[in-house]
Amino acid sequence: MNRPLITSLALTTALLLGACSQQDAPSAANPGKQEVSVQTVAAQAKGFTVGSVMSAHTVYVFFDPQCPHCGHLWQASIPLQTKVKFVWIPVAWINPSSLPQGSALLTAVHPAELMTSHEASLLAGTGGIAAPASVSPEIEQAIKANTKLLNSFGAESVPFVITKDAQTGQTVSRNGALGTPELAVFAGVGATAP
Repeated sequence: MNRPLITSLALTTALLLGACSQQDAPSAANPGKQEVSVQTVAAQAKGFTVGSVMSAHTVYVFFDPQCPHCGHLWQASIPLQTKVKFVWIPVAWINPSSLPQGSALLTAVHPAELMTSHEASLLAGTGGIAAPASVSPEIEQAIKANTKLLNSFGAESVPFVITKDAQTGQTVSRNGALGTPELAVFAGVGATAP
């Protein structure tokens, strides 16, 4: 193989497996990092649900609408939406478009359709969906609370994915995008390697 092709493949792989980190450090240091808990996320976070609402497998995804890695994770989740309940929780970390786009996604009548359009636009380099100029105070507060909750976990990047381990019932989490097979294993609906 030639060197430019190898470099291009390496960069593509890094993008697919990567994550977006917060541009600005949290306003205050987080010495009292909170333990990541499915129960805490379910009780405190505000997101939109897609996939199999009645599934025994729920995966919570903290995402920033401006994160291309979150877009890759969205695409990887689509084939699993018949088996898994996904709750997508918008945060505002990356830039000023994050909050209004998160608001549009959070309040959409058909969030899965809008998210698919948004992520396709974002991954095509066109910035994602057009978002309203103003955000209702309630939705702005919800997204800020989501961001604060994510910061309290000590997360350093998005997507930040949380679920219960299918074998132990313990909360498990990870940073970064996954491919569909890896996401299926993480969600408890795929086969693990021998």
